[in-house]
Amino acid sequence: MVSKRFVLKRLLLLVPVLFGVATFVFVILHLSGGDPARVILGQRASQARVMQLRQELGLNDPLYVQYGRFLVDAAQLEFGQSYKVAQGQSVRSVLLTRLPVTIELALYGQFIGLLVGLPLGIISAVKQDSIVDHLGRVGALSGISIPIYWSGPMLILLFSTYLGVFPASGRLGSTVFLADHWTLLGMELPLTGMVTVDTLLLGRIDAWFSAVHHLFLPAATIGIYSLALISRMMRSSMLEVVRQDYMRTARAKGQGSKITVLKHGFRNALIPVITVIGIQFGTLLGGAVLTETVFSINGIGTTLVSAISATDYPLVQGTVLTFALLFTLVNLGVDITYSYLDPRIQQ
Repeated sequence: MVSKRFVLKRLLLLVPVLFGVATFVFVILHLSGGDPARVILGQRASQARVMQLRQELGLNDPLYVQYGRFLVDAAQLEFGQSYKVAQGQSVRSVLLTRLPVTIELALYGQFIGLLVGLPLGIISAVKQDSIVDHLGRVGALSGISIPIYWSGPMLILLFSTYLGVFPASGRLGSTVFLADHWTLLGMELPLTGMVTVDTLLLGRIDAWFSAVHHLFLPAATIGIYSLALISRMMRSSMLEVVRQDYMRTARAKGQGSKITVLKHGFRNALIPVITVIGIQFGTLLGGAVLTETVFSINGIGTTLVSAISATDYPLVQGTVLTFALLFTLVNLGVDITYSYLDPRIQQ
């Protein structure tokens, strides 16, 4: 059982982390140069109009005033309006629309990594120095070494261009259209933005298969690295566990090797692996920037790229802080899982 005091302590530790990230983002964007007012109005706008807009946006205020206003707005998840990428829309509405796309992609990538990486690591440890172990280590090393911007196009070239098995872009087929809400007990509720979840809520099994078909390649692209690292970590952790005295005692009592490994070894070996899983999820969110660009998926990753290219400062700030918030929440989940697997950690 996880104590409330332990969770509260971890939540309080998130505050200085998010404060530091917000400060870093504010400083970096102000050091990068450029005039937001000029970006909004364009190069042909008169200097008088630019100065008027700077006054309206509060850009002529002292830096500490702008910084304080930015922190207050960030604490309320208010980042203003997008200058260029989604002109006229609030940054929060843009993030709420596109964030579920990236989370869905990262979840499927993590699922692929766990589904293959954990069994592969366990088998490699149990059959140490066998042909299976050697092949697993070579595969894991290759997966860690291959960057997303290379593996993505290679997967498209193989499975989409040559074999024609999977589509090269998008999240749904061009002939599939979804409603903008779903109904529960007579109430119209908004969709989640995750296409595989929304198709199930709408009862569209055909659309669900189309979504899974489209998302497999991008999920596999970001899942390869996670798979490789998880399998390597699982192998190393399991090798340490299988040599422990309690494992030898269980086998000496006549317990089968499979039961011994899965019942006694797996849970203890999983603790350091959870660290990798948590960090990897944050890495998958970052990897979505490249993956979404390669597969033309309009998530928060492509939003960040577009915002940086267009010098859309509010959208850049909101996107980076959203990434930081997600990463810290994942780390909180990792800490809670630690304490569940090993209650001594709460001490």
